[in-house]
Amino acid sequence: MLYPLPAILVSCGSEAGEYNVFTASWVGTLCSNPPMCYVSIRPERHSHGIISRRGEFVLNLTTVSLAYATDWCGVKSGREHNKFEAMGLSVGKSSVVSAPTVGESPLSIECRVSRIVPLGSHDMFMAEVVNVQAEDKYLDAESGAFNMEAAGLLAYSHGKYFGLGEMIGRFGWTVKKGG
Repeated sequence: MLYPLPAILVSCGSEAGEYNVFTASWVGTLCSNPPMCYVSIRPERHSHGIISRRGEFVLNLTTVSLAYATDWCGVKSGREHNKFEAMGLSVGKSSVVSAPTVGESPLSIECRVSRIVPLGSHDMFMAEVVNVQAEDKYLDAESGAFNMEAAGLLAYSHGKYFGLGEMIGRFGWTVKKGG
């Protein structure tokens, strides 16, 4: 296993009675141009059917303050619980897809499924990133880059959750001239 991983709240569904949110760590970037990502889901999970039918989902980054809701949404089923309501999470509006965002998430990535790959215990939903929403307070005024350190993001490592620490360097800092 490769750790740490992001602890992501994945939201799906196209209407209020169908909305669901679940926790996933088998998630990541596939390509930067075009922007693509994936989430791997067990076929027996409630959201697997919703995403298969609708062809959309949203990856919502989590924070230390969302740790309890993130864990709870990973161990309870949407077949039996309205997770948004039970955890007091806001159903946010996506700009491009019909799946909701998690209003408390500092960054939400709207995705449209392009391919489903059965892998064994999980099916990988490969998706095109069609929109990204970020809270303005976490965007650098100059570059527009998302400030992960300020957001207090959550990570998952072998059954445990961790807050991400401080930045120690930027890509290429070891070879930058004059640095």
